[in-house]
Amino acid sequence: MTETTTAVTSPEAIRSWLTERVASYLERPAADIDAGAQLAELGLDSVYALSLCGDVEDHFGLVVEPTMAWDHPTVDAITAFLAAELAA
Repeated sequence: MTETTTAVTSPEAIRSWLTERVASYLERPAADIDAGAQLAELGLDSVYALSLCGDVEDHFGLVVEPTMAWDHPTVDAITAFLAAELAA
């Protein structure tokens, strides 16, 4: 992995990107998104959860299960999952 790739796939960069995507779907400022809160409790519905999977696949070049947001129900949990997948 190159230094640039490592910076883009660091947990901090992943969390920031995910927070921005969730905020966009919920039409809220990213600062209002609690990375430890359940996505469903924040208001993310199944349509947006599936859209998030597609965004993850496009942005990170990974194939993820459509249940990713339910298997990893917070921004922090998805961040940890993606960081591990990208490091593998």
